[in-house]
Amino acid sequence: MIKDVREKTQRGIEIDLTGPDGNAYVLLGCAKTLAKMLDRDFEDIHKRMMSGDYENLVNVMEEEFGPYIILWR
Repeated sequence: MIKDVREKTQRGIEIDLTGPDGNAYVLLGCAKTLAKMLDRDFEDIHKRMMSGDYENLVNVMEEEFGPYIILWR
């Protein structure tokens, strides 16, 4: 996909939720890595991510790591 250069940011990791990186297991792995890098408790984050459906998982990802990631739909 070609994106408009005006959308480019230096904000951090970009994840396309409509592609293979949007898979729940990939998101959980990314969350684990980010939690470790940011010295956060992944066990708690993991519980919250798994406590609902896919939308809940994505919402918790955004809540916890929003300043470091961009989630594309």
